[in-house]
Amino acid sequence: MIQLFHVSKTYPPSYRALTDINLEIKPGELVFIAGPSGAGKSTLLKLLFREEEPSEGQILIDGKNVTRLSSHQVARFRRKIGLVFQAVKLLPYLTVLDNVALAAEVIGTSKKASRAKAYQLLGELGLKERHDSKPLSLSGGEQQQVAIARALVNDPMLVLADEPTGNLDADVAAETMRLLFEIRDKGATIVVATHDLNLINRYGSRVILLERGALADDLKLASCRESRK
Repeated sequence: MIQLFHVSKTYPPSYRALTDINLEIKPGELVFIAGPSGAGKSTLLKLLFREEEPSEGQILIDGKNVTRLSSHQVARFRRKIGLVFQAVKLLPYLTVLDNVALAAEVIGTSKKASRAKAYQLLGELGLKERHDSKPLSLSGGEQQQVAIARALVNDPMLVLADEPTGNLDADVAAETMRLLFEIRDKGATIVVATHDLNLINRYGSRVILLERGALADDLKLASCRESRK
């Protein structure tokens, strides 16, 4: 699903965010990208989404070299990806339900089907009663949950999540992880960037450790006992 070959990223004038990353993530894996702040976790996700381009190296996703995609091809490629970044970027003038449903509508799903799937996801995340609210009336944690529902509404082949449980309490974080495992079980590949050791210890089966932009370790952990709890 994901292959990186000697990938580096340098920001002007000379800040080296990633250095010579070689990595393979297989279809259907749920992988944590771990490391302290500044290790390169967010930069790596941005490269996978093609928000940024590598300074060196090649990135293949689903057999396509994403570093060579045209602008039109990038737009089509992103339709297959569910994205949860720390900045939730919800549309303030739309309701919670419409924020989630819009992500399905823009790829051609009917309005009725889009709203039905959005309502289902909001219910699973405990936000059914807030479906008609505007984002600015929600707490930071609730806004993050809406962003997660939006990322999952199209049953994407790949989910990229940057600290997806950072603003959530323990119970809601557990429900969020359950949804991620559920979509993984349907065949999606999940990449979660986090520095939360508790999250990794509870759910992690493979952890990619970054330190100062370099790949420090690739850890295979015991099967997570609590992935569906």
